[in-house]
Amino acid sequence: MAKGFYISKSLGILGILLGVAALCTIVTLSVVYANEKNKNAENSSLGHPTSGPVSPTTATTLDQSQPWNRYRLPTTLMPESYRVWLRPHLQPNDQGLYIFQGNSTVRFTCMEATNLIIIHSRNLNYTSQGHPVTLRGVGGSRPPEIDKTELVVLTDYLVVHLKGDLVVGSQYEMDSEFVGELADDLAGFYRSEYMDGGVKKVVATTQMQATDARKSFPCFDEPAMKARFNITIVHPNNFTALSNMLPKGPSVPLDGDPTWNVTEFEPTPRMSTYLLAYIVSEFTSIQKETLNKVQIRVWARPSATTEGHSNYALNVTGPILDFFSQYYNTPYPLEKSDQVALPDFNAGAMENWGLVTYRESALLFDPLSSSSSNKERVVTVIAHELAHQWFGNLVTVAWWNDLWLNEGFASYVEYLGADYAEPSWNLKDLIVVNDVYKVMAVDALASSHPLSSPASEVNTPAQISEQFDTIAYSKGASVLRMLSSFLTEDVFRKGLVSYLHTFAYNNTNYLDLWEHLQKAVDDTPSLKLPNSVRNIMDRWTLQMGFPLITVDTNKGTISQKHFLLDPESNVTRPSEFNYLWFVPISSVKNGKEQEEYWLQGTKEAQNKLFQMENADWVLLNINVTGYYQVNYDNNNWRKIQNQLQSDSSAIPVINRAQIIYDSFNLASAQIVPVTLALNNTLFLIQEKEYMPWQAALSSLSYFKLMFDRSEVYGPMQRYLRRQVRPLFDYFKNVTKNWVERPQTLMEQYNEINAISTACTNEIEECGELALNLFTDWMSHPDNNTIHPNLRFTIYCNAIALGGVEKWDFAWEQFRKATLVNEADKLRSALACSKEVWILNRYLSYTLNPNLIRKQDATSTINNIASNTVGQTLVWDFIRSNWKKLFEDYGGGSFSFSNLIQTVTQRFSTEYELQQLEQFKENNMDTGFGSGTRALEQALEKTKANIKWVNQNKQEVLRWFTENSIDS
Repeated sequence: MAKGFYISKSLGILGILLGVAALCTIVTLSVVYANEKNKNAENSSLGHPTSGPVSPTTATTLDQSQPWNRYRLPTTLMPESYRVWLRPHLQPNDQGLYIFQGNSTVRFTCMEATNLIIIHSRNLNYTSQGHPVTLRGVGGSRPPEIDKTELVVLTDYLVVHLKGDLVVGSQYEMDSEFVGELADDLAGFYRSEYMDGGVKKVVATTQMQATDARKSFPCFDEPAMKARFNITIVHPNNFTALSNMLPKGPSVPLDGDPTWNVTEFEPTPRMSTYLLAYIVSEFTSIQKETLNKVQIRVWARPSATTEGHSNYALNVTGPILDFFSQYYNTPYPLEKSDQVALPDFNAGAMENWGLVTYRESALLFDPLSSSSSNKERVVTVIAHELAHQWFGNLVTVAWWNDLWLNEGFASYVEYLGADYAEPSWNLKDLIVVNDVYKVMAVDALASSHPLSSPASEVNTPAQISEQFDTIAYSKGASVLRMLSSFLTEDVFRKGLVSYLHTFAYNNTNYLDLWEHLQKAVDDTPSLKLPNSVRNIMDRWTLQMGFPLITVDTNKGTISQKHFLLDPESNVTRPSEFNYLWFVPISSVKNGKEQEEYWLQGTKEAQNKLFQMENADWVLLNINVTGYYQVNYDNNNWRKIQNQLQSDSSAIPVINRAQIIYDSFNLASAQIVPVTLALNNTLFLIQEKEYMPWQAALSSLSYFKLMFDRSEVYGPMQRYLRRQVRPLFDYFKNVTKNWVERPQTLMEQYNEINAISTACTNEIEECGELALNLFTDWMSHPDNNTIHPNLRFTIYCNAIALGGVEKWDFAWEQFRKATLVNEADKLRSALACSKEVWILNRYLSYTLNPNLIRKQDATSTINNIASNTVGQTLVWDFIRSNWKKLFEDYGGGSFSFSNLIQTVTQRFSTEYELQQLEQFKENNMDTGFGSGTRALEQALEKTKANIKWVNQNKQEVLRWFTENSIDS
């Protein structure tokens, strides 16, 4: 599943340009889940009464001695195959509910003698007379009689009690008939809606990951319980049914009612329930074949298909599939790969095997209205999901505690697949900005957690949802990128291919990958590692955080320690490795690369590579391939600063960004003076490259969050005006007064940086540019001449400078927008208003799904909270509406975690800390679900902010005042 990337990356580059996203803020990843609404009680009728002796068990405390009270399935039964028949009704019934009817047969093998069948089931109402299930033997085996059945609500189980034991080695089949609600909750088998020519259209679609297949039919809903699935969908005859596999043949009319068709699909390979998918819609498609004869199709609303919005996705899907076939040295396992754009989808995308689902913004691209960042998002999200078709789908982690391996791997190789499809974009470099440093901001907290947790600590659906965080995605990607770097890509791929071939159609844990990588190392005599792959990597996966590497160039010593943003925070999580790592150290001396060095799990070492004389300087962690930060002695820092200001080209572009990122983090942790970090931005007055500027804006956004309500902010704005003016003028010239676009993707991104920074810091010419372009559009609403790359920045600044007339115009355009990329830009920009009453009105819209789609509610609230004016409004709003927000979005939503993080990101006073602690106390009964960890991190970060502001405010004010020559 893509991070919303999360987030995912929708407006990810643009969002930071207002300077409101703190370096230490978790960014919404492509990877969010809807909370189960549970509109109906487990035993509600949906118009079809549950028959037979099924007793719902709703106790809130569990007797752990009973297997049905444990969240993990017993291993007594193992599924082999399912036959599932589903009929979604796309019109509401007499009770106003959308429902689906279904029946299923599961064949399973008895692995241990038992008199219980425990299978997952949630919100399904069983309609058979007598017992809700029937049981029969296969191959001559005789089943015991059913004694009774019960539904255990807390653990999502249907429990069948038998009068005797099932026989080890024998196979059985269990049938059931049921009805479920086709709700709009974005989970399981759910309903999506869109308007087409003023007519409401309904889509039946799925999102099973992580624990929602059980909402669609009774199943053994754990990733290691792989089986083959035979899916049959009954649907209106003017709709198309899709599933993981191709249909067996043409759809046929339903006996007795030819207005319905029956589509039966080929059986799937052995796979996990969370990867199952089916869709019933009026979507249309475009298609082609890959070089390897795989059928690829892109499905979307008919108008989107007609207007060509699917074309880009189709053009890159084939090359990316072929790239991964080569990369994994394994053919794509299925005959077809469908990509489907859904109007309502809570994740960024989902890697269902052969039927990948996406938010529209992650799949559709309009060359006339979509920006370069929209295009980048499409290609990287497609690459992420297609990487999973092998790593995750063909070979699957056994349990969710190893989710980081699945998502971290896809989050790393998405850059490789996207780079193959768009080789001129230098996309592989963006992992440093998008993943490495963003996750370090979280991983440097004492409330962080290791990549891998014991399976025993991950049981409930809420605990499973918590695994889908930025640590799993971005730290996983960063650590695997480091591993590939020090092994070399050839050895890394060799071990990976061996792993995939060995475990195809089965389940693994991370140790299996280490074993196969070790075999590849052993077969490469020229590769010398200081220890085994497992021993090296255990320190990166089993302990949280990362090392700070400190170099003393006078003595040539190099040392490591656990880096914490708050050096006084209390680390309560023990580590068997004492927070020491095996660290691969790459370095540059005076611009020339040196041999690699390993710090081998010790606190300190010495080597002549790091001893400098006279004017010599050294820089560690070339291109930031290592997951660590670096500090130097004052003398070396001064030499690096001199080099940046005299000839920055001697330092690689990524490392110019690294110098800024690392020094600001070190200043936050009180390891170096804040003025050292600020001095590292002085060279930007000459800098034209995107990544150093992005590092500075990202780092300085924390200063904005801490000081935009204080007297520091004026001098800070003056300094930024001084620094950005040459960049603004440069792009004004390159673009011939903003008419043309720069040639490369990185230049296009930095053009946006230049305009946004200039406008936000009140360069008058920039404000006039934004107002003029927006006013021209208002005069000709059907002819928007603002280039898609610049739209969000222009919209936001025009709305901020304008009044209600401009806001209402933008809202009207948002309501009329047919392209989701354009709607997203407008929806985000509407949060830029400086009028309290307008923001309050907008905030109220987020609770009305007719105005703001449910999938967009939390990100819209986040946008308002990122506005200085809106932050207090959102905090009051969240406290007043916590129960409703939690019920609608909290139980399984990654974006909900980010909501807590975003609304508290400015907190830096004792009063705000008291409010946050009171908020926690007041809502203990309601709970925080998947936002629990984010709340603890917010408390920790607020305390760190208070200390940082108290210690640095006067010095920061002095520095900006001295260096803010207005322009």
